[in-house]
Amino acid sequence: MVLKKFATLGFVLVTFCATGIAHAQGTPDPATPPATEKEAWKGPFGGTFTAGIGFFTDYSYRGISQTQRQVAGQASVGYETPTVSEAVPVSAYVGAWGSNVYFPNTGTVAEIDLLTGLRLKTLEDKLTFDLGYIRYNYLGAPSNLFYDFNEFGLVGGYDFGVAQLSAAVRYSPNFYANSGIAWYKWAQVTVPLPFININENVAFKVFGNIGNQYVERFANYGIPTNNYWDWQLGLVVSVYGFDLSAAYTDTNVDVQGCLNTQNCQGRVIFGIAKAF
Repeated sequence: MVLKKFATLGFVLVTFCATGIAHAQGTPDPATPPATEKEAWKGPFGGTFTAGIGFFTDYSYRGISQTQRQVAGQASVGYETPTVSEAVPVSAYVGAWGSNVYFPNTGTVAEIDLLTGLRLKTLEDKLTFDLGYIRYNYLGAPSNLFYDFNEFGLVGGYDFGVAQLSAAVRYSPNFYANSGIAWYKWAQVTVPLPFININENVAFKVFGNIGNQYVERFANYGIPTNNYWDWQLGLVVSVYGFDLSAAYTDTNVDVQGCLNTQNCQGRVIFGIAKAF
């Protein structure tokens, strides 16, 4: 959200408990180190709860720093229902995700995202589809800046064993800062590294993703043209229940096009996250 938040982004943890935490950089999906399998505890109506917390050297949303390249603390919580039946392997979920942000001279202190959706898992859970809705809320931001917005998305993925492939399309009818219609297309590959065998409590994986953000009224969003590219390449080490990550993140927006800041420039983001 480039300058969405400046002028006017993660482990995700994006990602979200209910959908699969990973956002240490953004809300469900992009710019976020893929999360490891989360533990879950029983909830009402046969469903399950999940939660997570993480700390990172930056909060990057689709390649753009939301904290002026400063540290971010993020947390998420979610609930997912059981599937309808074996014949209809569809479940529903709700969740919330939050992070501190820093948009100078706006009073904005945090981003709180609320999400809900439906998830389909088939072929022994190897093939998944997620149809979801996210409401982005920016605490402390003046209402006349129109920071809050809605986004709808479809995410699909397949686990080939040697690699997991995911892709998403997200749509907003009126994006951040009243910037009009927006589309985000994103793809990611994650490759586990089982040949690096230390013990059963340590696992390694690498991942890479690329995305393209289109914004109708791009000047409101704070970018020089109506679309830009972002990409990320990283490593996740799961150690006794904690995920340690290092990810190189970059965009094709230069300093001048990024409101004369370094928020869109390449950097390595380090993080530690824990799913509960």
